[in-house]
This record gives sequence, structure tokens and C-alpha cells, in this order.
Amino acid sequence: MSWLIFAILLDFGFVQICKFSQRRGYYAPVVVSTNYLVLSAVLAAWLLATDRFTFSAAAMQTGLITGAVFIGSMSLMMRVLEVASVGAVLTAFRISIAVPVALGIWLWQEPVVPSQYGGIVLAFPALLMMTSGTRGNARAASGKTFGLLFAVFLAQGMSHSCLRSVHYAGLDGEFVQILTVMGATAGTIGYIYIAGRMRRPKRSELATGIGLGAYNALALSVIMITLSRLPGTLFFPATGCSVILLDNLSAHFFWKERLNRLSAAGVALAILAVALVI
Repeated sequence: MSWLIFAILLDFGFVQICKFSQRRGYYAPVVVSTNYLVLSAVLAAWLLATDRFTFSAAAMQTGLITGAVFIGSMSLMMRVLEVASVGAVLTAFRISIAVPVALGIWLWQEPVVPSQYGGIVLAFPALLMMTSGTRGNARAASGKTFGLLFAVFLAQGMSHSCLRSVHYAGLDGEFVQILTVMGATAGTIGYIYIAGRMRRPKRSELATGIGLGAYNALALSVIMITLSRLPGTLFFPATGCSVILLDNLSAHFFWKERLNRLSAAGVALAILAVALVI
């Protein structure tokens, strides 16, 4: 369980760095793509230092697919943010944990006890309620926009599922190689996108991306170790609710963002959901 707590805290820290980047007005594709390339470089250096710089065909394939899914999900979310409110997009992003949880039960027969079912069920309204406090534009969601939000939900859910599949593919011992290939793939595709938009990265954006990548090398490694030890039916609801819970508390006390009543009720419900899941 200590690995789960460590993973939650590191994931929360990642969210806070991203929020700092957003508050500074940095161009997200530059920060995120730089993050992926640095993550790949850090892990590649570690593999070289430990004389493990070898990649099986399965690790290469999994890394390439995961990297493409990760950067595709990010690009889609950036596109949808142009036509939908921030709150709606974040809600779709957060409840995407339903995808790996469902796959864990249906495809991988992951264990779930009755109390955990209750926690999983409570996690989704808790996420919806906590995300309701996010400010964004007030544009109404048309049928097309709803479809895009559903695409965000599926894309992010598949990102989670790609990480989860590593364990069931018997590749736990090669997760560093997989993350190295994933980072290189996602970062390269990201910079191709940036070049296509003819956007020149700023020093501050690059510096933030470098710091984020070094941090993410540790965070994702811990998440992969945790996923190798715990079922996704426990990991994803627990981390999803806990990170948003901590983010809401941080927003209220540190970022000085007002927490509305619905979000506050969601925080209370999230505490109950996490207690039941764990």
C-alpha cells in the first residue's frame, strides 16, 4: 500500500506542476512534448548506466503504441478545450478511469470485493462533483462537442489501459524500456505538431518541460511499479479520487480558488470512495 500512497503523491505533484505551467500561460504542447523527450532521455541514461540498454520487440511495440496513444490523447484534449468548457473537458478526462477499471474486470478478471464496488461506484459522482468547481468558458455543449468530450474520455482511458496492459503482457521487468520508447515516440510526434503550427518554443516553456520530464521519469516509474503489484480496480479509483481531492484542497488553500458547495460535497464523497476502495 505504500507504493500506492507514493504514486498518489507523485501524481498530485505532477498536476501541480502542470497547473503552474498553465498559470504562467506556457504553450502546453511545448511543455508536454519536452517533458516526454526528457523523460525518455533520463530513463535511457539510467538504462545505459545499469547496462540494460536492450529492447525486446514486445517492449518496443508497447512503447510505440503507448507513446502514440499518450500524445494523441493530449492533442485531442487541447483541441476540445477550444470548443468546450475547461470543467467539461476535465470531467471527461478524470472519469476516464472507468475504461481501465472495466477492462480490468472484464478482460483481466481483476479481483473486486463488494466494498470496493461501492467505492468504485461512488468515485464517479465524486469526480463529477469535484470537477464542477472548475472555471471555464460558458459555451454550451452541442452534439458535436459531446462527441469530442466522449472521445477525450476514451482516449485518456486507453492511455491508462496501455500502462495497465504492461503487467498482463508479462513486461513488468521491462517497464523502463517501455517508458523510454513511449517518451521518445510521444515527444517526437509532439514536436512534429509544434513545427506544423510554426510555434517557436520559449526558454521558460522548455525549462518547465525539462523539469517536468525529470520529475515524470520518477512518477511514471513508481506508477508502473505500483500497477505491477496492485489490481487496476484498486489503483485507478484510489488515485483518481485522491489526486482530485488533494488538487481541490490545494486549489482552495494554496491557489486561493474558491471551492463551491458541490465541489466541497464531492471532496467528502471522494474521501468515502477512497476509504471503501482501499
